[in-house]
Amino acid sequence: MTGNHKDKSITRRRAIVVTGGTVAAGGLAVAGYQAAFADTAETATDAAATATTTASESAGTCMTLMSSVTEGPYYLDNALVRKDITEGKSGVPLTLRLTVVDATDGCTPVKGAAVEIWHCDAWGYYSGYTTANPGGSAPAESEDGSTANDNTFLRGYQIANANGVVKFETIFPGWYTPRTCHIHLKVHTGGQKEDGTYEGGTVNYTGQLFFDDAIAEEVFTLEPYAKHSGSYTTLDNDMVYDGGGASSGLLTLKAVHKKDPSKGYKATLTIGVDPDAENTGAGSGGGGGTPPSGAPSGAPSGAPSGAPSGTPSASASS
Repeated sequence: MTGNHKDKSITRRRAIVVTGGTVAAGGLAVAGYQAAFADTAETATDAAATATTTASESAGTCMTLMSSVTEGPYYLDNALVRKDITEGKSGVPLTLRLTVVDATDGCTPVKGAAVEIWHCDAWGYYSGYTTANPGGSAPAESEDGSTANDNTFLRGYQIANANGVVKFETIFPGWYTPRTCHIHLKVHTGGQKEDGTYEGGTVNYTGQLFFDDAIAEEVFTLEPYAKHSGSYTTLDNDMVYDGGGASSGLLTLKAVHKKDPSKGYKATLTIGVDPDAENTGAGSGGGGGTPPSGAPSGAPSGAPSGAPSGTPSASASS
C-alpha cells in the first residue's frame, strides 16, 4: 500500500502545483480564518490573503509542479454547486478554503474556476456507493440517521471569486481500507453554472487533499468516527500520497478550539493550475490496489445531475 502511484502518462501540459504550508505562516492562515468569504463577492481580507499568497509564490514556490492523480472509483459527474455539502451528515465540522491560481502566469488568481470536491462520511461511505464496505468494522451507512441524500451527500462545486477563492463547509472525512484520510478534487475552467450544477468546460487538474496523521487519529476517537474500528492507513503507508507535504496536497489545518477538536477545523491550500491543461484523472493507473469488500468494480453509468440511480460503480481503489 505504499509508493507513488501518480499517473505517469500525463504530458507536460497536464501539470499542477499545490502550495500552502509555508504560505500560511506568512499570513494566509490568519487572514483566511478570520474572514467570512462570500461565494462570489470579494472582501478586503480576501484581497490581503491573496496578495500575500501571490507574493510568496512569485519567489519560485508556485512553479513546483506536480502531476495529476487518479479520480478514484467513487466519482460521480454533475455534482451540485453549493457551499455546504454536509446534508446533515454528522461529524467534526471542517471549513475548507482553497485558492486557485494560474501557475503559468505569475500565480494570478483564476477567477471563475470551478473546484469540485467529494469525500467519504465519518464511517467511510461515499454517496452513490453506500453499500460498499469501508473495511474494518462499521455500522451500515443507513444507520447514520441523518437527512442526507444517499446519492449526493458530501459532494459539491464552488466557483472561485475574483481572488480565486472557494470555500466549502463540510465534515472531517472518515477513512476506508486501504486509504488514508483524504478529499478528492477537480479544478474546472471554461464551464458555467446551469440548473444548480456545473456544465461544460475543461478539467485542468484531478487530485487529492490529505490530513496530518496526528490530527486525523485524534478526530477518529470521537463520535461518530469511533464506531468505525480497524486498521487506519497512515500517510507514510498510503498508496497515493507521496510524502511531498503541501506540494502533494497536504492541507494546513487549524483547530477552531485547540482544547476541543470536536469543535472543528479550518483547512487551507493554494492550488496553482495551468488553465490550458486537461487532466480528468479517469482511467489513470494511480491509486490502484484491492478495493474494499463490496466496493464498485465497473464504471458509473446513468448518473443524472448528481443523483445516480441504483448503485453505480467504478474501477480502482482510491
